Amino acid sequence: MSKIPDVLWLNTSPSLQVFDRRLINYLSRKVLIAEWDYFQTADEPCTLDIAVTLLHDYLKSLNKPIHLIGHSTSGLVGLIYARKYPERVKSLTLLSVGVHPTIDWQAHYYVHRHLLPCSRQVILINMVKSLFGEQDKKNTQNLVRILEKDLDLSPSPHSLLRRQSMVPRGVPVPLMVCGGNDDPIIDPNLIGGWQAFLKPEDRIWECPEGGYFFHHFYPLNVAQPLLEFWQNNTLVLSDITQEPIASII
Repeated sequence: MSKIPDVLWLNTSPSLQVFDRRLINYLSRKVLIAEWDYFQTADEPCTLDIAVTLLHDYLKSLNKPIHLIGHSTSGLVGLIYARKYPERVKSLTLLSVGVHPTIDWQAHYYVHRHLLPCSRQVILINMVKSLFGEQDKKNTQNLVRILEKDLDLSPSPHSLLRRQSMVPRGVPVPLMVCGGNDDPIIDPNLIGGWQAFLKPEDRIWECPEGGYFFHHFYPLNVAQPLLEFWQNNTLVLSDITQEPIASII
């Protein structure tokens, strides 16, 4: 019989999950962590409701609340879920999710598509520069393909026709919000906007560098405040030896 995880990493993007891997690998040596994946198929409606329902189907089968964590849209799914079913969530950790939680890289992409007379490819190349800085031609092409897949396969609340928003408000479970201080998508004002809704046990932490995918570039720096937050919410850690983790880009 498989063990019930203490931490559940939410993932709604088959392409962007590569940027979660380094942090998950490190955390898995400290806590019992599992990954929950929702990959939207081409013939499914583009809605987060299905993901929230399927997540509930999984979590209600467990006999205890667990810690949820997710980046960007995956974190948004966790936020919606924690507001709807707080009794099943021990804590919620949001990476690159601002106080206006539907804002993500796709929202910026569609704004550019609407305002600029440029092709999808040109705008994606510019998005690569914003998200990852200057890259050589090969890395740029690889990253464009990753972003294209995310546009096509993730359940984003945005499209060329409309961009959705949510009214800022808190969540009735312990909350940790993490962001990159130099993130061009979720800037420090969007992270700091959570201050108005924090409870005494909640926490905001910002990585000095790394941008939108700060947890990929600085996994060990991010892991420490996460582990401290979970420990403060009754999670017992295991003893391991830290090892260097290689970068993939």
